[in-house]
Amino acid sequence: MRIAAFGFRSLPPEKGAAGADKFALELFPRLVARGHKVVAYNRRYHDSFVDVKEYKGVTIRTFKTIKKAGFDTLLHSCKCAFDIIINNTADIVHIQNGGNSIWALPLRLFGKKVFISQDGVDWKRDKWVWYAKLYLKFSSFITAHFPNQVIFDNVIAKRLFEEKFKKQYTFIPFGSEVAYPQNSEAVLQKYGLLKGEYYLFVGRFIPDKGLHYLIPAFKKSVSNKKLILIGGSPNPSDYETKILGMADDRVIFPGFVYGDEVNALMVNAYCYIQPSDVEGLSPVVLTVMGLNVPLIVSDIEENQYAVRDTAKMFKKGNIESLAEEINYCEQNYPDMLRLAEKAQTRALTQFNWEKVADEHIEVFKNN
Repeated sequence: MRIAAFGFRSLPPEKGAAGADKFALELFPRLVARGHKVVAYNRRYHDSFVDVKEYKGVTIRTFKTIKKAGFDTLLHSCKCAFDIIINNTADIVHIQNGGNSIWALPLRLFGKKVFISQDGVDWKRDKWVWYAKLYLKFSSFITAHFPNQVIFDNVIAKRLFEEKFKKQYTFIPFGSEVAYPQNSEAVLQKYGLLKGEYYLFVGRFIPDKGLHYLIPAFKKSVSNKKLILIGGSPNPSDYETKILGMADDRVIFPGFVYGDEVNALMVNAYCYIQPSDVEGLSPVVLTVMGLNVPLIVSDIEENQYAVRDTAKMFKKGNIESLAEEINYCEQNYPDMLRLAEKAQTRALTQFNWEKVADEHIEVFKNN
């Protein structure tokens, strides 16, 4: 098959990367390994881009876009869609993010098979202003009706779409397994950290992620360890400034870290904390589970589905509840380690990238 893909930021991941980039990193090279041709469309911002033409067999095409949140995706996706049509780069188009679903219309008109990966209910995300939420509600209708198929990695979002639009969609979860990092000691030295002496978060610094709960809860807890917050905001905002201002000397911001380095930081963490208000099926949570690392998550439905009874949960948005779970982790660490072992077993049996790749191929062939 000839497959084109857009809707993520860059392959390999670069500054501002998120779950969509992790998804691209894991899925597209596996499609190539199975004999298919994949063209992936990267974004180029004025201050950052990945200067590559090929990655693990995936052909990379890069188009410029603007920095304005939301509009950067729409502009880039417009360029991608028309490049696919004009240059006939593919027969099958895989689009990440239902906000890009309007490009399914011209692509289908020109005979392309279109598949959209939808990871959540986007209009519920606090990061969007009112007109963006209105657009995302409109685009959800297009997502529901115009692609050949919609692929959800989130059973809760899939159920909501099926109830609203009276149609059946496909569920394929993210995978969890990553190569065990071999350079852990060097990475810890690089960031001035000790194994088991820090809590960790990796992700964007946006309201959805709940860092405005995490930092106060950590400061209220009995822990004397460090809190490491990896990442940032792809479009720096007042929220990120607020988060930086909430920290004390135990809260450390190393910036953006990717690949083996971030996996090394995960595997050596005392505990990983995911405090999100809104998530799909979080690829970071699945990775942490697969690495046998203790985990604390918010009790949103998506997290409950991912971890079941293998992690500690706190009440979403509740600083006191999160502080209590951090205290529990400090005082009952053998129990946290037992939960982590159960989580690893669940992750590696239920969420597997090789299976994810095979299931995407079946969807592309049969719809």
